[in-house]
Amino acid sequence: MNYRHTFKVRAPQAVVADFHRNSDSMGAITPPPVIVQIHKAPELLVEGDQMDFTMWLGPLPIRWVALIEQTTPVSFVDRMVQGPFKRWLHLHTYVAIDSINTAVIDEVEAELSDHPMWRLIGLGMWLNLPVLFAFRGWKTRRLLELKTQEHMGAAY
Repeated sequence: MNYRHTFKVRAPQAVVADFHRNSDSMGAITPPPVIVQIHKAPELLVEGDQMDFTMWLGPLPIRWVALIEQTTPVSFVDRMVQGPFKRWLHLHTYVAIDSINTAVIDEVEAELSDHPMWRLIGLGMWLNLPVLFAFRGWKTRRLLELKTQEHMGAAY
């Protein structure tokens, strides 16, 4: 299964990339009612780091461990090494449109688990990706555009 989502944010490419490499950003851009509880992750994610967290889907805890791979100044992959899917790869890419606008591209490749319970949960999560990424785009724009306006002043 493949999913792709793109949105534009009025913030420089480096600011957008740094925001997404910060492990705290994941909780900040996750839509309610999902709650993210990070168990272990460095503040800034780099090649080889692991991020261990639980996503609470209401009363249902989904434990997930992601390995950070293929890091560049403008992209990285998080690959699920433990979680509800048989396979999950998420490529995050940040493309400069100009000096103050960046396109954020999320590409996910996944395969559902063979286990009936995890297959059902994974399917539900997969079907909700459009809502998840629409919220992530809105919240990222809200957080970064305000930050960019503050740093650039009235000329922005």
